[in-house]
Amino acid sequence: MSASQQPVGRQQDGDTDEISHDECFELLSNHRRRFTLHHLRQAENGTDLGELAEQVAAWENEVPLEEISYDQRKRVYTSLQQVHLPRMDDMGVVEFDDREGTVTMGPAAEELDIYMEVVSGKDVPWGYFYPGLAAVNFAVVGLAAGGVPGFDAFSGLGVAVFVATTFLVASLAHLYVARTEMRLGSDGDPPEVG
Repeated sequence: MSASQQPVGRQQDGDTDEISHDECFELLSNHRRRFTLHHLRQAENGTDLGELAEQVAAWENEVPLEEISYDQRKRVYTSLQQVHLPRMDDMGVVEFDDREGTVTMGPAAEELDIYMEVVSGKDVPWGYFYPGLAAVNFAVVGLAAGGVPGFDAFSGLGVAVFVATTFLVASLAHLYVARTEMRLGSDGDPPEVG
């Protein structure tokens, strides 16, 4: 089994089924499904389809709820009802009751957490930040070891404390931002809106 086909896991009808990484990426590739997950993570007891369609339409059109048109809402409502929610329900990510018009988080939704960090266009991905931080720290170590004026005052222990501190602070900042601002379901609008 290739890395992209490794199972993530889901529960369906009491049996354990599996969602592959490819299925997770395909599921999250659509903004309406991401917006649905974002809204459901904020709604503790789920939501009804009409309310969900209104909120997704508002985010999609980047307008306040009260400014969405009937056509905008109807387009989103129809695609959620006929395409997105049944697909997400089949995967166990949401529980969609078409008759009642209710949507709640499903048991497999937690398995998507690792894929939920969203990096907006203006942000530097953490995957680039850490190598940059390492390069800066290597430069500081090199300058201190080379006796460059200004850096020669630092002892080996001082340089080690500096390097460890920069990585600790960066890691804590990364953890905070990832949990509060860059994750679907955080307060407010989805990270990719606005």
